[in-house]
Amino acid sequence: MTASPTSPPFDQSSLQGLSQEEAARRLIAEGHNQLPKPSKRNFLRILLDVLREPMFSLLIVGGVIYWLLGDTTEAVLLLIFASISVSITLIQESRSERVLESLRDLASPRALVIRGGERKHIAGTEVVRDDVIVLNEGDRVAADSLLLSASELLVDESLLTGESVAVSKIAADDVAVPTGEANRIYAGTLVVRGTGIAQVSAIGLNTEMGHIGHALSSIDVEQAHLQKQLRWLVRDFSIIGGIAALVVVVLYGLLRGSWLEAILSGIAIGMSLLPEEFPLVMAVFMAMGAWRISQARVLTRRAAAIETLGATTVLCTDKTGTLTQNRMTLMALVSTSGRWLATAQQELSDTDKTLLNAALFACPLVPSDPMDMAIHKLAESHSTLTTDRNAPLLRAYGLRPDLFATTNILQMDSKSEPQAYSKGALEAIAQLCHLSPEQLAGITVQANELASEGMRVLAVGKARVPVGDLPESPTALQFEYLGLLAFADPLRDTVPAAVAECQSAGIRIVMITGDYPTTAQAIALQAGLPPSDVLVGDDLEKLSDVELAERIKTTSIFARIRPQQKLRLVQCLKNNGEIVAMTGDGVNDAPAIKAAHIGIAMGGRGTDVAREASSMVLLDDDFGSIVKAIRLGRRIYDNLRKAIEFIVAVHIPIAGLAILPLLMGLPMIFTPIHIAFLEMVIDPACSVVFEAEQEEEDVMSRPPRDPQMPLLIRERIGWAVIQGLVALVLLAGLLIGGAQMDIPEDDLRALVFGALVLFNMGLILINRSFRASLSSAFLRPNRSLWILLTAVSITLAIAVGWPPAQQLFSFGKFHLNEFFVAIALSIVSLLLLEAIKSFWFRKT
Repeated sequence: MTASPTSPPFDQSSLQGLSQEEAARRLIAEGHNQLPKPSKRNFLRILLDVLREPMFSLLIVGGVIYWLLGDTTEAVLLLIFASISVSITLIQESRSERVLESLRDLASPRALVIRGGERKHIAGTEVVRDDVIVLNEGDRVAADSLLLSASELLVDESLLTGESVAVSKIAADDVAVPTGEANRIYAGTLVVRGTGIAQVSAIGLNTEMGHIGHALSSIDVEQAHLQKQLRWLVRDFSIIGGIAALVVVVLYGLLRGSWLEAILSGIAIGMSLLPEEFPLVMAVFMAMGAWRISQARVLTRRAAAIETLGATTVLCTDKTGTLTQNRMTLMALVSTSGRWLATAQQELSDTDKTLLNAALFACPLVPSDPMDMAIHKLAESHSTLTTDRNAPLLRAYGLRPDLFATTNILQMDSKSEPQAYSKGALEAIAQLCHLSPEQLAGITVQANELASEGMRVLAVGKARVPVGDLPESPTALQFEYLGLLAFADPLRDTVPAAVAECQSAGIRIVMITGDYPTTAQAIALQAGLPPSDVLVGDDLEKLSDVELAERIKTTSIFARIRPQQKLRLVQCLKNNGEIVAMTGDGVNDAPAIKAAHIGIAMGGRGTDVAREASSMVLLDDDFGSIVKAIRLGRRIYDNLRKAIEFIVAVHIPIAGLAILPLLMGLPMIFTPIHIAFLEMVIDPACSVVFEAEQEEEDVMSRPPRDPQMPLLIRERIGWAVIQGLVALVLLAGLLIGGAQMDIPEDDLRALVFGALVLFNMGLILINRSFRASLSSAFLRPNRSLWILLTAVSITLAIAVGWPPAQQLFSFGKFHLNEFFVAIALSIVSLLLLEAIKSFWFRKT
């Protein structure tokens, strides 16, 4: 792979681009820059998926049997319940799909455009024809475009051509007359090196990608580990339910002689045990969980990250822009003649001006990097500074893994030799300037003094360039050392509290930065990281994997780290058994991001390659947002467990009361209509209500969860079963006692059914928190809960008290004394379960 030549001189500062009004007009007229979105679930597709659910099929079969029995009213009522159940599922899944659609829009590639003379980041879908786009290393090209300017631009076009070798690009001499493939860049291709400015020529379906039918990336909503566990639960429950239903049909038919009624009883048993809520719970929790995390300014690209968040043990973070504000100010110049400090309001000496001039010429003409912008700002604030901004740029050399410096070669005037200006890490400039060990030692002392104050330090050098062919690398030139630049990048206000929260949650913070070791240590102490030795990249290279594995257990600050070393650190942490979250923004960070359990890309300054390799994108580049996401991830996982435990617990009394009458020769309490009514309580409770539950008080004061721990551990299953058995025993006692007191069958059915609904409402309250008291279950805010309980109470009152509804449900009169009995039993169950819970969770 060879570097491309630099394009002819191009005055970037004169570019205005489209006006915002013209861009908006074109967006309306020509549409968004996107291809048809695949696999979007519209209303009809969601409806068809719901109609294929076994629960709906059982309701339909029950309705047909009632019709065959001549009970048209029961048949119609069952079909109405089926419609209501379908409607609830449709509403919840449609809401989830809308959330996913908004997340897909967030996940679309972004573009840096020039509009009205100003640079701004926009969604790639909003790029319009004739937009002027700015390309940097690591960007995914948003649309087919013609290059106006290019500097060492290499583009990976393998998405279109299949060729893995990057292609060199140059700008067109005349934008009106394209000169060939070398001047064009295409949507979906990747900038692997260099920079450029281009004008959009085609968008959407009119791009080369559109012509060959490629589709844009979309959010991956699969969560493999949890899906696997839930499949096991669904399978086991379905087998048990199917066997139980078959046994009931056979026994009922043989013992009571009515096979149609036997089938109805079997359907009721099957419905009571069928775990159709599990897929609904997973869909709602994952979609709404991703949405909640996006409200914390973190985009979830792969839903599996939600599960892993709660198990994170090590969080590897960059310094600049993540822990700090990434708002650089040039605070000091250290030239060969002395030191200039911004706080002292000093005048610049001639050597200071020479140093600042050289740093300015080493920057792009239109800066985007915060340090480049700080250099430009200081230079512009000193009007006496003489800078020839029209000097043609002959060649630009970007950062390389083996040389942390950028270099520009400019033709200052036609009569003199070209000049090279370079700025970068002190080690890199020392290499270019061939400084002696003694010289380097003295300059290092100066750099350490600045870095100990938390400032970031760059060195600057310049060189004459012999006439002739330009060198392939700046190392071929003899540079003269000019001095140091010191930048202040203040710590984000949210960082110390976020670091403290991570430490209380048992999450270790590891800082990995390319910055100067002393600066890294100063920022780490300000952030609240525990004192630690600093391991620099060169020393890391000398360690074996075994030595590094041991060293990384106690070292939390890594400085002067090259991107490929980040991958080694991640792999080493994983080999030590850690669950690793890793932040990154550059092209070379992508392997480390992808290797981590949770790869977190920077949304503000990150490249598209880093974002595509990540499972999460930090939209505001703020470390505090990562901690918020971890907190939410733990909350989501906790609430998912609560919902699953509630599902297990609530089905035990339903199934028991469906089977018990058959075993004891009592009247059958439940028909499919009653089960369908109960499902209308259970479905929204286990999905919407528990999803909206607040976090546990200890959510960030307990150690990370073992990632191998199953969703339902033995103790939690035991607790769910105990809840169900307590409810079943009390309700069975009510049923048997009522039968012995010769309460009429319809009256007894109304009494037991009403008590069961009240018990189910109590189970919701009990499962709202793992350890909080029952009183807090009434006080903790959850609007969805109280809406559900109110709706269920009103519906139950109508079912047992309104004569037409009583007839439909085969209910007799619901007497006031029976109402008080049901209330008393539900209170007893609440108090009993509360006592068991306090003992159970103190034990576990």
